[in-house]
Amino acid sequence: MALYPNVGGCGSQAFFGLKDPDLMLACVRAYNDFLLDCISPDPRRFIPIMATPFWDVEASAREIERCAKLGHKGILFSGAPQSHGIPILASRHRDPLWQAAVDRELPVSFHIAAATFDEGFSPERVEATGAGGTNGFVAISLFLDDGKQLTDLLFSGVLPRFPELKILSVDSGVGFRPFILEACDYTFEYGNVRRDRPEVELKPSEYFARKVYGCYIFEEKGPREAIESIGADNILFETDYPHPVCLYGNVREKIDAALGDISAEARHKVLFGNAANPYKIDTPDVAPTIPAG
Repeated sequence: MALYPNVGGCGSQAFFGLKDPDLMLACVRAYNDFLLDCISPDPRRFIPIMATPFWDVEASAREIERCAKLGHKGILFSGAPQSHGIPILASRHRDPLWQAAVDRELPVSFHIAAATFDEGFSPERVEATGAGGTNGFVAISLFLDDGKQLTDLLFSGVLPRFPELKILSVDSGVGFRPFILEACDYTFEYGNVRRDRPEVELKPSEYFARKVYGCYIFEEKGPREAIESIGADNILFETDYPHPVCLYGNVREKIDAALGDISAEARHKVLFGNAANPYKIDTPDVAPTIPAG
């Protein structure tokens, strides 16, 4: 089970809002220490994902170094730092952070809701559409925002500069990935990106295939179509428990609905292998028990 923060915000933005640099960093470090303490009864069952002080590149690099030694398995970073007044992903000033991730062989995760999305919860919207309608609008908006963040990453030049870097897009959905990648490839060729950026040698879809993973929750048609279009190597299944759109009591049904007619090899990749790779998870020595019926 991969553990992502909520109290500090899905991208540590709640800590950023404290406006006191020393306190902000102390909160990030305290959260990272707490997470390891929380899983200490049986660390094998959990994948701790460290928070970063994303507003401070050097502090982030130092925290990556510290947390890697303590046992964290991944790094949380905002996919839209510019929404907090921080330079965009393409900014080279952030290269020490990416290098620290590569040096410690830790994947970087972009979690939806790591940007600002206050407009979605406006009192006007809640009054007009109710809590359920508002939740639906916000959830879909976050998925679409993730598509923009993925596009920003693929055109940023970060992946060519750091060929060993691995990126996970968490809670993001996969059904729309084939369209995003096709659109990126088309605009990449149409805009003649290689002319302006000679270091970008591959198409966006090729960088995605080598470096980027997407996670889905409730989709049934999307995963099958994505596997047929982009392959099974970049898709992970998750439950997102305990969020409003999470799976609870219907996990097995959702797995079978999406992967029931998929090959055993592809199914294993989506349900375990693709997570075991970036997170460096050992194969369990005990097979899971699946209740009859």
